[in-house]
Amino acid sequence: MKLIVTIFGALLALLGGVWVLQGLNILPGSFMTGDIKWAIYGGIAVVVGLILIVWSRRRT
Repeated sequence: MKLIVTIFGALLALLGGVWVLQGLNILPGSFMTGDIKWAIYGGIAVVVGLILIVWSRRRT
């Protein structure tokens, strides 16, 4: 279970990073490009993903 949560957290953080880049108009090619709300959603996804990784690694 620990591995699954870690993988999910990493994928969520990576996906959030893409959303941030698209929302800030750095990574073009999507309906999200240039829309600041996607940068905010992406930032939240990155934080939640990192929290999941840390939480799963601290569990015994």
